[in-house]
Amino acid sequence: CNHFFAPLLSFSPKTMAEISIKAGPKTVSLNGGLFIDGKFVESAEKKKMDVINPATGGKVCQISEGGPKDVDAAVAAAKAAYVTWGALPSNTRADWVRKLADGIRKHSEEFAHVEALDNGKTVKDSSAVDVPLTINTFQFYAELAGNLKGVTYETDPSDFSFTRREPIGVCGAIIPWNFPLLMLAWKVAPCLACGNTLVLKSSEKTPLSALLFAKLCHEIGLPNGVFNLVSGFGPTVGAPLASHKDVLKIAFTGSGPTGRTIMKLAAESNLKRVTLELGGKSPNIIFDDADLDVAVAGAAVGIFFNHGQVCCAGSRIFVQEGVYDEFVKRFVARAKTIKLGDQFAPDTNQGPQVDEIQFKKILGYIEEGKKQGAKVECGGERVGTQGYFISPTLFTNVSDDHTCAKEEIFGPVACALKFKTEEEVIARANDSAYGLAAAVFTKDLSRALRVQRQLHAGTVWVNCYNAFDVRVPFGGYKESGFGREMSEYAIDNFTQIKAVRIAVAPK
Repeated sequence: CNHFFAPLLSFSPKTMAEISIKAGPKTVSLNGGLFIDGKFVESAEKKKMDVINPATGGKVCQISEGGPKDVDAAVAAAKAAYVTWGALPSNTRADWVRKLADGIRKHSEEFAHVEALDNGKTVKDSSAVDVPLTINTFQFYAELAGNLKGVTYETDPSDFSFTRREPIGVCGAIIPWNFPLLMLAWKVAPCLACGNTLVLKSSEKTPLSALLFAKLCHEIGLPNGVFNLVSGFGPTVGAPLASHKDVLKIAFTGSGPTGRTIMKLAAESNLKRVTLELGGKSPNIIFDDADLDVAVAGAAVGIFFNHGQVCCAGSRIFVQEGVYDEFVKRFVARAKTIKLGDQFAPDTNQGPQVDEIQFKKILGYIEEGKKQGAKVECGGERVGTQGYFISPTLFTNVSDDHTCAKEEIFGPVACALKFKTEEEVIARANDSAYGLAAAVFTKDLSRALRVQRQLHAGTVWVNCYNAFDVRVPFGGYKESGFGREMSEYAIDNFTQIKAVRIAVAPK
């Protein structure tokens, strides 16, 4: 790696050796240490944590578990690196971000298999969705890095006024376990492209793809301290990062309660900037005139993709009364075709839930739904005796105040709710604390345009679901958070605006 500065660590950690892990048919080498100042090191307290394969419940490997001292060391490295990194020409930073995109493309199979092993998603999905979107994200911000612009203002003949976008400095990012690699990309790519340095906390449930990314940073020679990774748990890594006074921005994707904690820590430390992408209970509205084949397929993708572990999952399926029974019949038939199994098997459609905690939480919601009178049309149970598999589930006979219709389950569980009129369904769809996404299925373009304007959601899909493109922003309303991921809007998350006014001397 390139050295911008002498090491600033307050302790002398031991350099860690690489380990090999079996990810389905592939053996992948990575380093289980913390990645600080361009080196893989053991944690200050020499703690370890297990990585579990959710398909079996068995241990994959052990990696270093970071703590507050490690956060301090990573922030110190990022702060020192910022002096040079933030002053680089934007096209030079763009070259580095482009190298990261090229490196992920070169090692795409390793990333896809590690992501499947760690999270439980099928390797088909990680290969077709997660890795390509990750590459596109780094490529997009590499191009954007060289085109950051300010604005000139016509103020007065006696002065010249303009603005410039400047980096913030040291940033922190805390990412979730449902899309570990892609969420890393959504944070790291715009952050580095804008001239900031970063300390990343990966999820303790799914740390492997971030470690593989850190290995890539080392291999391409990314300057030391620009990207740092501290694996560990929320109280001992996330909280110290969010409250660190040398961190000027924190970006978080995860649950609402944790988002509230981060805001409090940010306020109580140095009033650092915060962006949050939180949970959802997204409405998927299917009108009588919808193409039912398209609607059923879209609704299935909306709730069962990634085993339902998606923040914008369409878990509230509102179906107009004229097609309700037929929709339920077709949806159940489709759900029953979904094959659960090993995430590396070519014919598997759905892998396991991420871990035992999430597995038990989902089953608890299913039991609560039954107790409240909801009818299980399909699924609703564990599959097999090993690993954390739950069958695709649909509830009917659900009212809007049922727990399964109000709270985010984060699993393959949907509710089919009947409605009569457009006005009724808009009111019911908006009757939620969340506002991350929504969908409308109809052949009537005027209705689609009319309804989308009235839905309180950051994204509205029409006749599709879970359609993502890095050029299109994503983020929530209400308790689903604030700030936008992807697109040019994400630049706002990692830059600050400086206004300059220059007096022009008279002739």
